[in-house]
Amino acid sequence: MESKTHMNPKIIGDPQNTTEMAGEKGDTGERGLHGKSGTSGKNGPRGPHGVKGTKGSVGAPGESCKSYYAAFSVGRKKALHSNDYYQTMIFDTEFVNLYGHFNMFTGKFFCYIPGIYFFSLNAHSWNQKETYLHLMKNEQEMAILYAQPSDRSIMQSQSLMLELERDDQVWVRLFKGERENAVFSDDFDTYITFSGYLVKAKSEG
Repeated sequence: MESKTHMNPKIIGDPQNTTEMAGEKGDTGERGLHGKSGTSGKNGPRGPHGVKGTKGSVGAPGESCKSYYAAFSVGRKKALHSNDYYQTMIFDTEFVNLYGHFNMFTGKFFCYIPGIYFFSLNAHSWNQKETYLHLMKNEQEMAILYAQPSDRSIMQSQSLMLELERDDQVWVRLFKGERENAVFSDDFDTYITFSGYLVKAKSEG
């Protein structure tokens, strides 16, 4: 008999062939796109206190608090009757006149401290006559004290607040004699009073 020799050929690329050699390492590929941002993490624990700083330099001294005062209260004991012209009311009794800001000779309060002021005027009417007074700021009529003719004399009053600047003057005048006009007094008692005081100085802000 003729003998046959069997051969086992090698199968290339067989996945079961563990003796196949690895190829060379390839080049690095391009960088990929950024991914989406993740969620924020929780706050970490509070760190320890830092070292105490050095003492700062001394600041500039501040302005000292300054108080401002202005006040007066005056009266009149004599009656006053109307004339052909306006009459400035002159006062003969000085109750309070702080720093002499009210001039007893001119009958006018002179503003040395700009600010807000309160003023009060009181007068007694005369029987059967009008009482007609103007409370003046410089040459401007600011308020009227008025009483109609009556069988009974009565006490009338007027008050207001004014904003004054330096050199402003506040005073009282009797209306001129278009009608019979008078303010009562008896030369002994004080029936007419005029008062004012500083509420708030302008420089106080």
